[in-house]
Amino acid sequence: MLAIRIRRRKTAVLATAAALAGLAAPSLAATPATATATATATATDYDSTYYEDAIGKTGTSLKSSLHTIISDQTKLSYSAVWDALKNTDQDPADSGNVILLYSGISRSKSLNGGDTGDWNREHVWAKSHGDFGTATGPGTDIHHLRPEDVRVNGVRGNKDFDDGGSAFTDSGGSLTDSDSFEPRDAVKGDVARMIFYMAVRYEGGEGFADLEVNGSVGNGSNPYIGKLPVLKAWNDEDPPDAFEERRNQVIYDTYQHNRNPFVDHPEWVEAIW
Repeated sequence: MLAIRIRRRKTAVLATAAALAGLAAPSLAATPATATATATATATDYDSTYYEDAIGKTGTSLKSSLHTIISDQTKLSYSAVWDALKNTDQDPADSGNVILLYSGISRSKSLNGGDTGDWNREHVWAKSHGDFGTATGPGTDIHHLRPEDVRVNGVRGNKDFDDGGSAFTDSGGSLTDSDSFEPRDAVKGDVARMIFYMAVRYEGGEGFADLEVNGSVGNGSNPYIGKLPVLKAWNDEDPPDAFEERRNQVIYDTYQHNRNPFVDHPEWVEAIW
């Protein structure tokens, strides 16, 4: 029998659960329980269809199978990302706004652009790590593109992820230092699962670099992002919530027609890494 994923709803989701109730999301078995330190096995409606070739595998075999599955996708242009994010990251409490990833601010969808006070397209896997820029493919993959305040996006820059640092204006609880960035607690797992998605999806084909997660910071233009142990811990500490699941579903149904497998199966992070 499969163990059941433990849910620890984030504060923001508790406030918006009613608004999300009518939105599509993968069906997950759940029973009341206390949180555990490690992501546990899950069962989803996609296991016998979308993930059929991955079920039961571990390690490199699982990673290879998932790469094949999620590489079958519809690719967006960089300009199309604007409208996609207005849907995927819509504030469940205000349909005219999006939620900014690191700051947690709800901001008008119309304020997208490059000026102070606007939100823009944050590449969670920094586009310089592998030098793919905004090229159609990794540069436009909305599984790792999120709305963020222009200035906060600049604070993150292309830093790797790690614990520690100092707060900054509109940080929302996120921290930064000279060589790393720590997102606010409510999205630590989201960030980790986006990074792990990119490392599985982009394996050196289609003219792009082989993206990998490593144990370092300061990776610069190399096709790596760290730190692996920290990202794994964030995946465990901050399980997928209704906002993240709804986002995964919208991307699958409406835009790219592929899924982030680590939102559906966060335990696969440990099975691969």
